[in-house]
Amino acid sequence: MLSIDRSLDKLIVVGDRVLIKPKTLTDKTSSGLYLPPGVIEKDRIQSGYVIKVGPGYPIPVPDESNQEPWKEKQDSTKYIPLQAQEGDLAIYLQNGAYEITFNKEKYYIVPQPSILMLVREDL
Repeated sequence: MLSIDRSLDKLIVVGDRVLIKPKTLTDKTSSGLYLPPGVIEKDRIQSGYVIKVGPGYPIPVPDESNQEPWKEKQDSTKYIPLQAQEGDLAIYLQNGAYEITFNKEKYYIVPQPSILMLVREDL
């Protein structure tokens, strides 16, 4: 598991997106050859730990024009939650990810459809 930086509380992930900290990659092959960083980062499939999760997919608010006047109007948007949870190890497609740098650390913003698999320790 990895420690979470408290300054990340300032970040709000929106919609169906997930903030992922990439897993430290080995720069050596199984035969002992060292790979340049560009080769490792351009792999189509990457893995990393889920740091923050957006609220999910918004559900449309029903039409309230014909609602009874004594009932309260609902202003809050409801969401279908995402499968990813904080702390999960995510296997995701690099092509769908957007790289950002925050406090000199590299993170990826990944939409839910680009996540191929989640590994959750506490099942």
